Parts: sequence; structure tokens; C-alpha cells
Amino acid sequence: MIDIRSLRDLIRLFYIFNRQFRLALVSTAVLAVLGAFLLPHKYVSDARLLVKPGRENMTVPIDAGDRQTIYPQSTTRDPIIDEEKMITGRPVLLEVARLYLSEMSAEKPKEGVFASIKAGLKAAKRAVGKAVAEGLSLIGLAEVQSEEEALAELLAARFQVSHGPGSNVMELSFTWSDPQQAQRVLQTWVRVYLDQRTAALGRKGLVLFYEGKVRDVDQQIESAKSLLRTRLEEINGTSAQERLDNLGKRLNDLRTRLAEIVAERNALQNGISFAAGRARALPKESVSERDLSQSASWQALSAQLAELKRQRADALRVFKDTAPTILALNESIATLESQLKAEDRVVQRSEKRTPNELNVSMERNQLEKSVRLQELNTLYAAFDKEIADLQATRRKVLEHEPELARLEQVLSVAEKSRGLYLDSLEKARIDQALDDQRINNIAEIQEATLNPTRSSPKSLLLILMALPAGGMVGLLVVYLCSLFDQRIHDGGRFEERFGVPLWSTVKDITEGGPDNDFHASLYRIYGTLPLERIKREGLVLGLASARAGEGVSFIAARLKTLLEAQELRVRVNPEVVQASPGEVVLLEASGLHSNREAFVRLSQANLIVLVVEARASTIPVVDNALGVLRTAFRKVDGVIVNRRRFELPPKVLRWLQR
Repeated sequence: MIDIRSLRDLIRLFYIFNRQFRLALVSTAVLAVLGAFLLPHKYVSDARLLVKPGRENMTVPIDAGDRQTIYPQSTTRDPIIDEEKMITGRPVLLEVARLYLSEMSAEKPKEGVFASIKAGLKAAKRAVGKAVAEGLSLIGLAEVQSEEEALAELLAARFQVSHGPGSNVMELSFTWSDPQQAQRVLQTWVRVYLDQRTAALGRKGLVLFYEGKVRDVDQQIESAKSLLRTRLEEINGTSAQERLDNLGKRLNDLRTRLAEIVAERNALQNGISFAAGRARALPKESVSERDLSQSASWQALSAQLAELKRQRADALRVFKDTAPTILALNESIATLESQLKAEDRVVQRSEKRTPNELNVSMERNQLEKSVRLQELNTLYAAFDKEIADLQATRRKVLEHEPELARLEQVLSVAEKSRGLYLDSLEKARIDQALDDQRINNIAEIQEATLNPTRSSPKSLLLILMALPAGGMVGLLVVYLCSLFDQRIHDGGRFEERFGVPLWSTVKDITEGGPDNDFHASLYRIYGTLPLERIKREGLVLGLASARAGEGVSFIAARLKTLLEAQELRVRVNPEVVQASPGEVVLLEASGLHSNREAFVRLSQANLIVLVVEARASTIPVVDNALGVLRTAFRKVDGVIVNRRRFELPPKVLRWLQR
């Protein structure tokens, strides 16, 4: 338990765990240096493949957009992910592993001592691994893998493929112990991927499939046309809808004409009946009698004379009496007056009997209407018969209409399907030709590179970073040790943690003699004692500790010397525990868990103080000791931390005090 209050306390942590820091620093630095020289070298070969938008971006057939039963691919999905899954798939891995093993078996072993040792170590490693795998397989913990499967897993761990967001370029990298082998393996990988991709996504069976579908659709179209032709001949039309439209139009026209005929026939019948009744009331003959009246010519001449006189009166307003116009009008008036005098004014008319013309006209009209009525009756009968025939024909067409509609729909769907199948057949033939030529939408824009520069380990960087990394690891170890350290180093936050007042922290003087800090800590204990009570009654002070050797006797001896210097009587562990006024009795009770007399002595004490050794006592031990004392005596009056050390060197302390 360390109370961090300033930079000094942080630096103090470093000196407290100095040994752990050095061990971590040295271990990290040694591991970094050994790694720089002993780690196997790794080389990376890179390649790039461009996935162009085209025929093989999807794993479904190319005519998926033409089929209404297949939903198109979502535009939010990245098709490059599918390509990455294909290039890292197990078929590609196993094929590359098989080709690598066959190539390595055909390759001659390298000569040289180092190469021989390396080959022997690899053989031993394979033998041990095989034996371990067989042993685990016998007890059911693992399955025996073939050499190809084990190599495929190793290749998959060394191979990486990625692409940037929105990019169509796949970036491939393969890490291996030899740069030339890394290049060859990556070249083989790309070649195997392209071959298997073409074989897996090829459309070899689509041509035969679409050809068969086209033949089936042709037969379906021919059968549907034959049935449709027979049914159309039965209804005598080009289509059911066209025939129904014509029949409906003709029926509407006939019904309209029939209604007009009925209305006209009713009108004729009513007219004939009315004319017959009126004809019976009319006389058969008409009589002409003698009539005296003014002659029509005389009336005409009188009217002309009056008109001329009016014109002459109007002209006198404009012309004089001697004007030619007036003279002409005067002459005309004189002429008409002479003619009017010569014309007879009265006309006489005699009587004459003839057949009644109205009666004759009505009889003629009745005859014409009778003839027209007979014509309308004939037309009505003819139209009624035609309507009945049309209705019968319409019922027949309606009976055949569902089958005709079905045949037309079947024919339409079959013709559309034939067009789609023909388009897909042409695309399938194009795809087959492209597959035969190994043409797809994957372009190798960067072949597998040969990089003689190793990618790892970076030996120089490891050596340069050995000490800084060791320092960082050491600081981390110091931090972790401080987190897990349960020892009590000082009295900071002691009362807050344990609920017992801290009387003093006594400095350790094993390395040197007492100094001012040591005496100040003893005087702090003296100042905590109830001096008034000591003068009045005396005091029995019990000094306890959880373990033996925590400095109970040392504290008692030093405290005795201090109290005697203050002119107080002091006894240590007397047989009769009874303090008189002005006297202090010190009872030593070290090792609570192993000393039976400790509890007997403490039962006679007025004050009980627990002595804790710094850097040796832990929080659980102190908690247990305080719990035991509280249970036995209901109280613990204080705690003294003994042998408290300042781990910081004097030079550092002086530097911090500047």
C-alpha cells in the first residue's frame, strides 16, 4: 500500500521495484537482440488483380436479369468480397499445396553444412509433429492431417488478400522464408485461382440447356397456334375480343333501330286511327257559291296609284313641280287613274259542287301510312330475328372466350420466353467461347514480385529499440507490481483504510544511527500518549504485532528511554501489572498468532497499539490482526509503522527538493 502524492512517490516506486525493473529491462533487451539474430527471415511477394465489371462479377447465370423469378443482386454488396473468398477457398489452397509439394520433391536439396543442418531440423520437426498428431488422434483430441492439408493451413496463414473501400483492385501478399519460393508460390496461386474460377463459373451446360428450351417452346407455340386457329374458325373471327366487340356493336345498333321502328309504328297506328275518325265526320262534297267582291286588278291598280302618290309627295320635298322626276310621276299617276277608271270594280262568282278535297287527301294519307306500317312490321320481324341470331352467336363466343384467352396468353408467354431463351442462348455461346479461351474479367495488373529484402525481422530496428522497449516493459512491470503489491510501505491513508489512528512511522536505522527523523517519530508517539492520565493514574501500554520480529521490543526500549528522559517511571513486562501515578508500564505482545501470553498481557493494558513492520507486513495480515484485537478487546487504540525507509537516494532527494 503506497500513497502516491507527488513526483517523489512515483520515483520512489522505481527504487522500490528496482530489481524487477532491471530484470524486465535485461530480459526484454536480450530477447530483442536474440530475435534480431535468431528469428527466421521472411520475404514478401506482392501481386495485384483488377476485377473489371463484367460477365463474372456474379455467381448466378448471366441472364438472371431476364428471369422474373430471380431477384437481381443487391447493389450495396461488394462483389470483391466474393472474389476474396474464392481465392482463399479450400480447393485453391489444396491445389496450391499439392503443386508446391510436387515442386519441392522434384527440387534438388541444397548443399552445405548449414543447409544440411536446417534440412535435418525440419525433418525432425515434421517427425515430432507427426508423432504428436498421431498420439492426439489416438486419444480422440485431434485428427490426423495429411501433408497437403497441413501445408494448406500454413499457406493460408501466410497469404493475405485485401482491397480498399470502393476499389476493384485485390492486393495479394504472400510471406515465405525464401524470396524466390514466395514469388513462385504466389504465381502458382494466381494461376490456380484463375483456372478454378473459370472452371467453376463456366457455362458449358447452358448452351445445351437453352437449345432444349427453345425447341420445347417452339413445340408449345405450334400446339397453341393450332388450337387457337381451330377455335377462331368455330367463332368465325380473328379473336374473341374482336368478335365480341363487333357483335356488341351490331346488337346495340339493331336495338336502337328496333326502338325507333317501334316508336314510328306506334305513331303511324295512332295517326291512322285519328285520321279515320276525323274522316267520318267530314262531308263527302264541297259547295262553291256566287260571291261579289272587288276586282283583284282594280285593287292592284289602286295600290300602285297610292304608292305613286306617296312617291310624288316624297319627291316634292326635294324637287320642284317642274322637275323631270315630278313630271314623270305625274304622268304615271295620270295613266293609272285612266286605267283605274276603265277597270271594272265589282266581280261576280257562281256556285259549284265537287268532292271534298280534304277527305280525299286524308284517305290518300291513310293509305300511305298503312303501306309504311306494313314495311315497319316487316323490318321489325327481320331485326328481331337477326338480334336472336346475334345473341346466340354471342353466347357461343362467350363460351369459347376463356379458352381463347388462355390460348392467347399461353402463346404470348411462350413467344416472350422464346425471345428470352434465344438471347440467353446467344450469351451462353459467347460465354462458352470466352471460357474456352480462358478470358474473364480478372486482369493481373501486377505480377508476383521478387523482393530480396526481408520483411521481418528488422534486425537493426530490433537492436536499436531493445533498450527503449526494455525500459517501457520495465516501467510496465513496475506499474503492475505496484498494483499487486499488498505490503505496507508507509502510513499514508492508513486510518482511512483500516479505521485505526496512526500514531507514528518510525524510520529504519539499521544502515545508520538515529537521526532527527527517528527522534521526531518517537516524540510523535510521546505526544500521542495521554500525559495527564499518566500523571494522575499511570498508564499500561500494550505493544502488539501480528508476527514476531516486527520491532515490538525495539519500540519498547526506545520509548522507555524517551519516557525516562521526560522524568517518568517506566517498567517493561513486570510481573505485577499495576501502574502508579506518573508511571508507564510497557507490555510486549509480539506474534499474536503464535504467542499465547500476548493476549494475557494485553488484557491488562489500558491502551493497545499494533506495531507494523514496513515493507514486510501485508494488508491481509494487518486486517487479520486488527480483527483479532477488536474481537478480543473491543478496541485498538493506534498503529505504529516501524522500519519505514526512504528508498530514494540522498542525491535524488536533494534534486527533488530544489
